[in-house]
Amino acid sequence: MAINKLPFFIAKRYLFSKKSHNIINIISGISVVGVTVGTMALVIVLSVFNGFESLIVSLFNSFNPALSISVKEGKTFHFDDFPADSIKNIPGVFVMTQVIEENALLKYQNKQFIATIKGVSPEFEAMSGLDTMLIDGNFSLKTQNQSHIILGAGVAYYLHASLSDPANPITVFVPRREGNIGMSLEKAFNSRSIFPSAIFSIQQDFDVKYAVVPIDFARELLDYDDEVTAIELGLTAGADNDKIQKQIKNILGEKYEVKNRFEQQVLLYKIMKSEKWAIFFILTFILIIATFNVIGSLTMLILDKKKDIAILHSMGAGKQLIKRIFLIEGVMISVGGAVTGLILGGLISLLQQKFGFIGLGNGTGTFVVDAYPVKIIFSDFVLVFITVISIGLIAAWYPVNQLSKKHIDQKL
Repeated sequence: MAINKLPFFIAKRYLFSKKSHNIINIISGISVVGVTVGTMALVIVLSVFNGFESLIVSLFNSFNPALSISVKEGKTFHFDDFPADSIKNIPGVFVMTQVIEENALLKYQNKQFIATIKGVSPEFEAMSGLDTMLIDGNFSLKTQNQSHIILGAGVAYYLHASLSDPANPITVFVPRREGNIGMSLEKAFNSRSIFPSAIFSIQQDFDVKYAVVPIDFARELLDYDDEVTAIELGLTAGADNDKIQKQIKNILGEKYEVKNRFEQQVLLYKIMKSEKWAIFFILTFILIIATFNVIGSLTMLILDKKKDIAILHSMGAGKQLIKRIFLIEGVMISVGGAVTGLILGGLISLLQQKFGFIGLGNGTGTFVVDAYPVKIIFSDFVLVFITVISIGLIAAWYPVNQLSKKHIDQKL
């Protein structure tokens, strides 16, 4: 037992005792600081990425449904032929919304813009969180049998649309299903006028694309009867999404496609994950450069303690024991820096999460949040600790391996 503790005891004395050359103490301190800063940076950056990911997902979830159902072939299907009652009776499904999406030309005074109109049934308000994303106006798709349109912020910007202009509605144009452009442009397009009631802002991809209207307005505009392009489902809190998705697929068969939120925005999620890992590897590379100080520190310590090495060897200490002493010291430097960096990084992340002292922008309120969002995930701490210790172990191995070749057999 005593022999097993001997390498750790000597390594600890070497790490904390004053060396004969003060530069070794300085380099050892720099090594610990370098590992600490690198570890702290990894923890903070990963926590910020987690915060942004959670923020973006929450914003997208305010518009995207928990599950979306569409046909694999074709564009529309008849709602009367859809087994709506069977889907509604699945435990965990609390709301079903009929949806029609179609590209349309929107015109307001002398401004025009092509957007996607999204016709939704009245259940949409209960299912989505769009009412929490409004930057102007009130969420209202119908008042006293009059339809209203809710514009994305980008669509409203390009149209220069105003919510307080009762004299100028927005005119929506779509091609007739059996239109003949050779006759005249007016006869080739259906058009309906509608007044905006609100403007929403979620994310640029949504803001410059969508305008939400009542589904009966969309059907009248498109000459549809009971057709829909999709069915969107809202689930109760805590519901098993995967289980419900499988149940719906079993009911609908191969004709329909059922997508969860990840599958609806699969490219976005992949980009966010790849960006996080790219930053992780870049900071890991910087950490590797910082651990070169560990190599320098151990190399100079070995040179400083060459007489001690010879004494230990003459007293019967084997090569493995002597190598273990300096390897443990290198690991202690890495562990000390890693633990300190994890504590500091976690503390800074917690303070940012609670107080938001590092803000976004210049305080003009143009961002969704005022400060950098932070989300602390325990698995990130474990990953960072393992990464730092692995790099430190490799960095300590090189000078220790050279030690066995040059110094152990040195005579007093």
